[in-house]
Amino acid sequence: MEMMQVLHMNKGAGKTSYATNSTVQSNIISTAKPLMKEAILDIFNHVLPESVGIADLGCSSGPNTLSVVSEILNVIYAKWEEMGRPCSPEFRVYLNDLNGNDFNNVFASLPAFYNRLKEEKGSEFGPCFISGVPGSFYGRVFPTNSLHFVHSSSSLHWLSQVPPGLERKDGGGSWNKGKIYISKTSPDCVLEAYSSQFQEDWSVFLKSRAEEIVGGGRMVLSFMGRRSADPRSKESCYQWELLARALMTMVSQGLIEEEKVDSFNAPYYAPSPEEVKFGIYKGGSFLLDRLEMFEIDWDGGEGEGDYDATLSSGERVAKTIRAVVESMLQSHFGGDVMDHLFLRYGQLVGKHLAMAKPKYVNLVISLVRKA
Repeated sequence: MEMMQVLHMNKGAGKTSYATNSTVQSNIISTAKPLMKEAILDIFNHVLPESVGIADLGCSSGPNTLSVVSEILNVIYAKWEEMGRPCSPEFRVYLNDLNGNDFNNVFASLPAFYNRLKEEKGSEFGPCFISGVPGSFYGRVFPTNSLHFVHSSSSLHWLSQVPPGLERKDGGGSWNKGKIYISKTSPDCVLEAYSSQFQEDWSVFLKSRAEEIVGGGRMVLSFMGRRSADPRSKESCYQWELLARALMTMVSQGLIEEEKVDSFNAPYYAPSPEEVKFGIYKGGSFLLDRLEMFEIDWDGGEGEGDYDATLSSGERVAKTIRAVVESMLQSHFGGDVMDHLFLRYGQLVGKHLAMAKPKYVNLVISLVRKA
């Protein structure tokens, strides 16, 4: 199964959609805003282009998509006003995600977005051209030297593919039986396979963006990571461990086959700061300006965003995870077991939250394209 063909956030605006279950991602975007503003202002302290190229990689759909665009445009427009420029530059905004993304949802919200820009900023703003660009960011997506600022949030922890080398060559099945990601019992070869795939993808990503971003241009990227040097640490993999337990419970109930669990591996990796830095220095096209780490509650925090007080914390986490991973799980295990799976997962998460206060570790990095 080609994961990149089936991986997408849940579409629409229903109860299990990403649009209504993305508070965690919204919080992550908020933590990166100071670095984003700093990076954008730094660009325009040095150049004043008539046409500004902006890209949001892994844009997804729902309220977070255009909120990011709005924030970027606000910062640039405020800078132009501060400098007393008679009118703002032209904006070319590219929204990128995989082919299965719900671009129609995004496009349907554009007329209202354009009207709001016009009402808030008047006729001297823009023009602003927003377009969808489907395709994997692990490769070229945009023309050479066409971008000044690139943003990506909650996307780069997804790999381009399931790492090779997770199956035994002797036909003995998976090296990672009963698991769907790295866990405390995973052998070293599993860790090495995931780490190698991340470095390969990270290298391709940086090389591709180096072709597309002008000298002095900036990137602000935020994605799941870990503080520990050990990929087996709970902070980076325990949410997957609980999901594997939910699946194995269903195996014991005869609802799914154990071989199905053994043959599923998540195309995901939460790197350490050292792994991220290694790829940047090795590539040589970008300067690392800032690298910060933030902690985000698994359930997004009480009273935030789409918070539903009628749900338990475990149920809220399960809905958030479901909105993100259901497409690839459904493709592998079938759609008829999804409700049962995430019900069980929510119960396991609830038990864990009763004993601990787990948090995601989020890395935020600011990069400068060398001239």
